[in-house]
Amino acid sequence: MHTTAHTPIEYLERSARLFPSKTAAIDEFGTCTYAELLERSRAIAQGLLATDARSNASGNPGIRAAGSINAPAPQPVVVFMEKRIDMLASFLGALMAGRFYVPVDPSVPAERARNVYAALANGQPEENGPVVIANADTITAARAIFPEGRVALVDDLLQHTVDSAALENVAHSLVSSNPAYVLFTSVSTGMPKGVAVSHRSICGFIDAFVEAFGIRGDDVIGNQAPFDFDVSVKDIYGALATGATIVLLPRRLFSAPAQLVDALREHKVTVMTWAVAALCLVSSLHGLDHAPLPSVRLVLFSGEVMPRKHLARWLEHLPEATLANLYGPTEITCNCLYHIVDRSRAYLDGLPLGEPLGDRRILVLDEGMKPVSEPGQVGELYVGGPNIALGYYADPARTEGAFMPNPIPGALPETVYRTGDLVRIGEGGELFFSGRADNQVKHQGHRIELEEIDAAFERCPGVERCRCAYNERFKRIHAFFEGSAEIDELRRAVSSMLPGPMVPASIERVERMPLTKNGKVDRRALLNA
Repeated sequence: MHTTAHTPIEYLERSARLFPSKTAAIDEFGTCTYAELLERSRAIAQGLLATDARSNASGNPGIRAAGSINAPAPQPVVVFMEKRIDMLASFLGALMAGRFYVPVDPSVPAERARNVYAALANGQPEENGPVVIANADTITAARAIFPEGRVALVDDLLQHTVDSAALENVAHSLVSSNPAYVLFTSVSTGMPKGVAVSHRSICGFIDAFVEAFGIRGDDVIGNQAPFDFDVSVKDIYGALATGATIVLLPRRLFSAPAQLVDALREHKVTVMTWAVAALCLVSSLHGLDHAPLPSVRLVLFSGEVMPRKHLARWLEHLPEATLANLYGPTEITCNCLYHIVDRSRAYLDGLPLGEPLGDRRILVLDEGMKPVSEPGQVGELYVGGPNIALGYYADPARTEGAFMPNPIPGALPETVYRTGDLVRIGEGGELFFSGRADNQVKHQGHRIELEEIDAAFERCPGVERCRCAYNERFKRIHAFFEGSAEIDELRRAVSSMLPGPMVPASIERVERMPLTKNGKVDRRALLNA
C-alpha cells in the first residue's frame, strides 16, 4: 500500500486511518500505535498553535497558517531531546502546526546549540523566536542553553485538547514547497549551516525510495541514525508511508554489538538503513558472530565508502539479504544514486554509486563545467531535479555558492546542487566515488586524494579499514588503520602500489576509528589522538 502524498503529514494520517491499532513506533520506554502517534502529534500541534496565539496580539491561532494571504514565513521548532517516540511526535506536530522542525541533540556542545538557535532566530525579537520542545530529561539544560527561547515541555503540549477546525485550517493552507525540516551540518568555519528541505522534497524522495527498495507494511525498520542526521529521514517517513514499524535503537547499544544484535533479533528487524561506520562497528567487533539475523532482508548503507572486507562479512552472515550502496548529501534530500550489491561480482574497483534514484538529474562536470563521460575521467558531481533542498537557512551567500544555475545551457533556468564530490567514470559507464574536491591535498607538488590511499591500504591483508589525514602545518600524510597487519610489511606493500608522494609519513594502528556525530570517520580527530 502506497500512494503519492503532498506532505509527510498525509503519510501518518493515511496509515492511522488504515492501520489504527498497528504498532507505529517502538523505543526503549514503550510503544505506540498509529492512532496514538496521530493523537500525540495533533495534541503537540495544538499546543504550538496556542503558543503562537499567546505571542500574537490577535490571538488567532490560524494566523500563521502557511498558505494564508500575506502570511509570515513558517517558523522553526527546535526539538531538544534524545530520539524517542515523543521526539517523533514533536516533528509531526510541528508540521501540523504549519512550522518546520529542527532536531538538536542534547549531547552537542552548548555553544553549538546556541549557534543553531541564533541562526534560526535570524535577528527576530525574542517573542517571535523559535519554540524549543524539551522533555523531562532535557528541560533544565534547554532553559540554560536557550534562555531567550520559548521552552515548552512536551508533556505539557500533549495535554492540549485538539481543535480540529484549527488544524484543518493550517492543513488546507499548507504549501508543499515550505520547509519541513532544517538539519544543521558542520563546516570548516565552525559555524553550522542549516539545510532546509521542503515537504515536497521529502515526499518525492520517499515515494521513489519505497518503490525502489520495496519497503512494505509488514517491515520492521531498525533505526540507527540520530534524528539530526538525514539517514533517519528514510527510516521515519519510509515507515509512515507504508504502515511499517520503526524501532528506535538507543545510542548505548552501538557500544555493545552483542546487545545490539540481540535487539535486532528481539524486534525481528527486517530493514536496516545505516551509516557505513555503524555497520563496520558491528562487523569489526564480531557482533555478527554473536547470533544470526534471519529476519533482516534489506541492508542499505551510506555516508562513506564501505570497506570491501566489511562488506564481505555482512554478505556472508546475511546470505539471503539484499544489500545496497546509497549515495547522496543532505542537500539533495537523502540519496540520489543507489547500487544493489551483486554477490557474484568481485568489485575490485570498489562499489559503484549506481543509478539515479527517482526523479534526479545527474551531471558529471570537469573544472571547465563541461560534461565528463569517458572511462577513467574524473569530474565533480552535480545533482538537479525537484527534490533538492531549498538552500541554507538564512544564509544566502552559502546558498548561492552551492545551489547554482545548471551550467549546461538550456531554454529555461534550472537549479543544481554542487556536491563537491569527485567521481570517476568506470569502463561500463558506472560512477565510482573518487574523493572530495575540497578533501584533495596538494602534497609535494601533486594533487592527492586521501581516499585513494585509503583504498590501497584496504587491499592489503590484515587491514580492516584505513583512513588517512593530512597535517597542513607539517605537510605530511598520516595513515591510521584497524587490523592485524604489521606496520613494516604494510609500508612495503603500500609503497609498491602508490607513487612515492602518496606513501604516508606515518602508519599507525588504532583500535577504533573516531566518528563524527553523524557516524563518519573523523579524520581531523585522528590527527589529534
